[in-house]
Amino acid sequence: MKTFDVYPIFDIEIVKAQGTTLWDKNGKKYLDMYGGHAVISIGHSHPYYIKTIDEQLSQIGFYSNSVKISQQDIVAEKLGKLSGCEDYQLFFCNSGAEANENAFKVASFHNGRKKIIAFSQAFHGRTSLAVAATDNIKIVAPVNENNNVVFMAFNDISRFEQEMSEDVCAVIVEGVQGVGGVNIPTKSFLQSIQQKCKEYHAVFIMDEIQSGYGRTGRFFAFQYADVQPDIITIAKGMGNGFPVAGVLIHPKIQPKKGMLGTTFGGNYLACASAKAVLEVIESENLMDNAYKQGEYIKQQLKGLSKIKEIRGLGLMIGIELFEDASLVRDILLHQYSIFTGSASNKNTIRILPSLAVTKAEIDVLLNALKETLK
Repeated sequence: MKTFDVYPIFDIEIVKAQGTTLWDKNGKKYLDMYGGHAVISIGHSHPYYIKTIDEQLSQIGFYSNSVKISQQDIVAEKLGKLSGCEDYQLFFCNSGAEANENAFKVASFHNGRKKIIAFSQAFHGRTSLAVAATDNIKIVAPVNENNNVVFMAFNDISRFEQEMSEDVCAVIVEGVQGVGGVNIPTKSFLQSIQQKCKEYHAVFIMDEIQSGYGRTGRFFAFQYADVQPDIITIAKGMGNGFPVAGVLIHPKIQPKKGMLGTTFGGNYLACASAKAVLEVIESENLMDNAYKQGEYIKQQLKGLSKIKEIRGLGLMIGIELFEDASLVRDILLHQYSIFTGSASNKNTIRILPSLAVTKAEIDVLLNALKETLK
């Protein structure tokens, strides 16, 4: 049997990782400035993270949600306090797409409606309704197509407000668009979404799967806009590589037995990883570091003639060139041994390192990028 060949991959096999450094099977070192799609939040192989998971595994690794798992309550409490969302309810699941699927389902249960508003260049996942709300027809199979999702122009307040009506179930927007090229919603845009959702009793969903967990310098990117979503979806950085995700649900939405369910969501090891990540983010002041290092990157790249625009908050940065960025990314990888990310905007390079990245490590990236752009 062979694996299903769907991934365009680099011919590099990584066998070891520590902090922001990767090693391939030949012993060659790489600098990780992408974190595997922003998954690595506290650094590869963090000793406290490993210790926490190891201690949990020595006790019990898995049982289903048919029994009480007190570790879930511990994570929920820590997450609430660190994020400032203490009054929300937490549903555990396994991936970002699954988090968004559950968010849509909760919203529809809540108001009995079907219509969803999403935005241009959005990415919300590859499954069922999540992919239907993703602005990429190449990954939407015929079975995923439906008439429930309407796409609006991103940051277009007037067009959005014209579309809102009493048949809208939910509006979903990313805290910062990741795959779309690191596009930031304006404060007024998010506030308009919140206002219209309240007016029409629709559910305001913030997708913080890539932009959450301290990546932007605040726990959630939407906190820069002073809004309060009805539902917040989280994943990626939540487990630092262990598959864990969640849905934060406002207390006005009441749970009913059986309305959601999961086999693996919130299992003992997932909770151990999530707990360790929260504790490291807090103890090592990683949100402050993310903001500081992100500002440094933007400052150092300002004014370079071949850069059209630099977009980002904290350590979620998009560097848009005047031409296709794939050659620059290839040079960074193969000549300078630095991993960076692409975007649906072909001219954009995404920078998504661990929140613990140091200035010295960033300088390695900056020097290589400046040399490449010459």
